[in-house]
Amino acid sequence: MPLILLMFCLAMLDRANISYVKDYIEIDAGISKSAYALGAGVFFIGYAIFELPSNLLLHKLGAKIWLSRIMITWGLVCMAMIFIKDETSFYILRFLLGLSEAGFSPGVILYLSYFFPTKFRAKAYGFYQLGAPLALMLGGVITGAILDYAPTFYFKNWQWVFIIQGAATVIVGICAFFKLASKIEDAKYLNKEEKQMLLEELAKEENKKEEKSVSKALSSALVWKFVLVYFTIQLSVYGVLFYLPTQIAYFLGTNVGIKVGFISAIPWLAVLIALPIITNYADKLRAWTSFSIALLSLAVICMFLSVLLNSLVLFIILISMAAIGFIAIQPIFWNLPTQVLKGSAAAAGIALIGALGNLGGFVAPNIKTLAEEYFNNTYSGLILLCLVAFLGVLMLIHLKISYKNIK
Repeated sequence: MPLILLMFCLAMLDRANISYVKDYIEIDAGISKSAYALGAGVFFIGYAIFELPSNLLLHKLGAKIWLSRIMITWGLVCMAMIFIKDETSFYILRFLLGLSEAGFSPGVILYLSYFFPTKFRAKAYGFYQLGAPLALMLGGVITGAILDYAPTFYFKNWQWVFIIQGAATVIVGICAFFKLASKIEDAKYLNKEEKQMLLEELAKEENKKEEKSVSKALSSALVWKFVLVYFTIQLSVYGVLFYLPTQIAYFLGTNVGIKVGFISAIPWLAVLIALPIITNYADKLRAWTSFSIALLSLAVICMFLSVLLNSLVLFIILISMAAIGFIAIQPIFWNLPTQVLKGSAAAAGIALIGALGNLGGFVAPNIKTLAEEYFNNTYSGLILLCLVAFLGVLMLIHLKISYKNIK
């Protein structure tokens, strides 16, 4: 689990580091605000295209091979981001980054379902999801320090961000190949009795699930409802994530650097404290759907209120609460589809939910920018994202009422 946590830290860092270099690449590469929004989001197009085959390959080849391959590939592409010269190269490299990372998070969700029974799964997913606040908390400080203090000979400061963070990803990917166990039988950290106990418990759960083919899983109305919920969650996440550093810099009247990095770490520190507490209670009460409804509602309400205020302190408080909502819901949400899907159907269903749901990361920056330009109002974009995200709350309420086998 610590290795999986570190891998997710780097995944979040490498997909979000452009939020810190936004102003630098806009100046050096002549990238407009609308082009930045498109490039930030095009990552998720590449991610969506290869998500389903990637998860099926992980199910077939095992996490040891496939997750390490994903990490090494995306680390190399992250390093190649130093070659951003114009809008076209920005689009291409972001697309390739998404393509190379495709299948990572759904792959980990599937992988952990091989090791953890349902009653412990939200806690396990929650530990994995700690990678997001850790990456965004420490990443802001680290990235800000690189931008402020990196040597400017040969490479510019924003290029050093991609070189250092991409190289770290490649190194961890190589370590993952030697450390990960693809299945319980291969886990050296478990003795024979522990392995047998886990295998028996997981077998009991699998026998209770309905057997579905890959095609039936992909055409299942329930799976598509999960897609809608996860899409709205990602709208919330990336509606904030890609713009938080520049919004804080606006309040401070300064450029993005280490000062902005420290302040932008506050919401993620709040998430780091709240996440294990929330997931622990969700597992203890076995009320995953109810917790999901409450957390997504919290995120939507606090995001909406944050645009109405002109105070940095109040903005940080509300964004911290919103971040708790849209980050903590994710490990709890993933317990819902894994309660009803198994085998290849689980691999395909989880991949579809992840692939299409993650397109919220493409839609969020683009719809935000379009709304702001159309209404000529800097608040209209985030308000529109809140309205769309509220559909996810309504769908979760529908799932709770209509499907008694989903707790």
